[in-house]
Amino acid sequence: MNKNKPKRILALDGGGIRGALTLGFLEKIEEIVREKENNPKLKLCDYFDLIGGTSTGAIIAAGLSIGMSASEIKDLYLNIGDKIFGKKRSWLLNPFKRYKAKFDYKPLDEELKKVFGDISIGSNKIKTGLCIITKRADTLSTWPIINHPNGKFFNELKDKNNNVIGRANKDILLREAVRASAAAPSYFIPQTIKVKNHTEFGTFIDGGISLANNPSLQLFLVATLSEFPYKWKTGEDNISLISIGTGTHKKKYNAKKVAKKGLLGWAKMIPELFMEDANYLNQTILQYLSNSPTPRIIDSEILDLKNDLVTEKPALHYLRYNVMLDNDELNNLGFKFKKNEIESLHEMSESKNKEVLYKIGSEAANRYINPVHIK
Repeated sequence: MNKNKPKRILALDGGGIRGALTLGFLEKIEEIVREKENNPKLKLCDYFDLIGGTSTGAIIAAGLSIGMSASEIKDLYLNIGDKIFGKKRSWLLNPFKRYKAKFDYKPLDEELKKVFGDISIGSNKIKTGLCIITKRADTLSTWPIINHPNGKFFNELKDKNNNVIGRANKDILLREAVRASAAAPSYFIPQTIKVKNHTEFGTFIDGGISLANNPSLQLFLVATLSEFPYKWKTGEDNISLISIGTGTHKKKYNAKKVAKKGLLGWAKMIPELFMEDANYLNQTILQYLSNSPTPRIIDSEILDLKNDLVTEKPALHYLRYNVMLDNDELNNLGFKFKKNEIESLHEMSESKNKEVLYKIGSEAANRYINPVHIK
């Protein structure tokens, strides 16, 4: 690869079945870079130096990292969506059985095993830099699991007396890491992973239950901070980061009903409150660090930060692609939906929407992606 080209990062959001929307964007990007590099067989793992994702984004990132094309992952995604989110458990139908999650994890496990087999994080079958983001629930820590051989936790971690105090990340199965990243609380049960030889396990849940459901900022930190192994030089000519969402929408609830919420109501709402802030914080910081040609309005006060730059020069070239799943934007893209149909698109486990979400992502990619912006 040309040494004058920037280091390229691809960051993929979480969002359940709405990952089908992401794949519409990825197919377009794949088409653009193949034309740009004059190579019709080029894979995104050949183009990007680091691919990372959270939850459904981790599934897609892992697939790209082993050499799957965006189209191959799209076909897989549309095929397995009904298996993973097909049958929802209900305590109303079986009130005497205490379910730990809405969906059985076994179909997801089975599909991940078909795709990734026994490939480990340290395997040379992973063809580019990979970062799977998950949350270790028993220590409250966010884990960016990376495959760089010089990573601190890639090999066994030992203390000064040469005692093993941490299992090598290179030995974690890729499907285990992906399943951990996608274990959304209440949707799937947590994933346990050995973290110290064969004696200690960690309990992992969806990486979206952190600041990194949108993993863009975390990947930028992994790529540039001195304690991580990449240590890439910052600058808009040195780092190009493409971030892709799974669709979003403006949220507004009835103020009087919110004011009357009890303990259970607040318990259900708090994760959404935090995740909404985390997503906009990621976008705010990255737009503040760059002269992004795709700025999005953060809120009605700070707008899109087009006139703001925290550093003397941009720290990276940053592109963000997403779709507002509301009536106005969907109409502009040529889609006509009823109110209840739009509300259904917001739900991350409605597998019946997978094909239309993919079509929305494809149309948005055709409208929003300017090939000139892809470095």
